[in-house]
Amino acid sequence: MSARELTDSLSWLGSGTNFLLRAVDRLDDDQLREPSALAGWSRAHVIGHVARNAEALGRLAAWARTGVETPMYSGPAQRDADIEASAVLPADRLRAELACTAGELAAALDELDEKTWQTTLRSAQGRLIPASEVPWLRVREVWLHAVDLATGAGLTDLPAGVLDALLGDVSATMSSREGCPSVVLEPTDRERTWRLGLPDATPVSLRGSAAELTGWLVGREPGEGLTASGPSGEVEVPAAPRWL
Repeated sequence: MSARELTDSLSWLGSGTNFLLRAVDRLDDDQLREPSALAGWSRAHVIGHVARNAEALGRLAAWARTGVETPMYSGPAQRDADIEASAVLPADRLRAELACTAGELAAALDELDEKTWQTTLRSAQGRLIPASEVPWLRVREVWLHAVDLATGAGLTDLPAGVLDALLGDVSATMSSREGCPSVVLEPTDRERTWRLGLPDATPVSLRGSAAELTGWLVGREPGEGLTASGPSGEVEVPAAPRWL
C-alpha cells in the first residue's frame, strides 16, 4: 500500500468511525434490538461485531509494533461467540464498548511508524498483508456496517474515494474465486471501469452508479437498479459471488 493510500485510509477511518457513532447515538435502547439489514443479526449484533473487530485489528497493530505474532481471532468459533455475547450486553455498555474500542484502535495505529507499517501480518482469512492495510480493513467495517444498521444511511453516503477503493478491492478479491462471473463494472458517475472475473472470458457490461455497483458487489443490494448487457444485447444481472 502506498503512502497516499495509507493517508486516505486513515482519513476515511476517522470520518467513518464518527459516522457510525452518530448513527448508533440516534438509536434508543429498544431500536438496538431490532433487526439490522443483515439476515439473522439485530442492530446490537452489528454494533457488537464492530466493537470486537476493533479489538481484533488492535491485536494486529500490536503484532506490527512488537513483532510478537498476535492473530485477530483464535478461530471462527471465537469470533462468532464474541459477537453473540456482545449482542446481549446492556445497551449503555454496548455503546460504550463501541466508542472505547474504536478509540483504542486509533491510538494503537498512531503508534505505528514508517518501519512498523511494513510488518507482514495475517488477516482473519489467512491472507498475508502489510500492517498498512489494517486501516483499510477497518474502513470497510465502519462504513458498510453503518449502512447495515438500517437507520436510513445508504451507500450513497460513503465518500467517493471509499466507493472507488471498494470497487477495486472487492473486484480483485472476487476475481480469484472459482465461479466468479466475468463482468466489467461501468459506473455511470465515473470515468473509469473495473474488471471482475477471468480476463480471457467475454465479459458482461454492468452499468449503474458507483454506489449501486458497490452495493451489488458487496452483497448489500440485489442489483435491481443495474443494467447488464453482453455481445448480443441486454442480459440478466449476474449473481455476485460471496465477498467475505
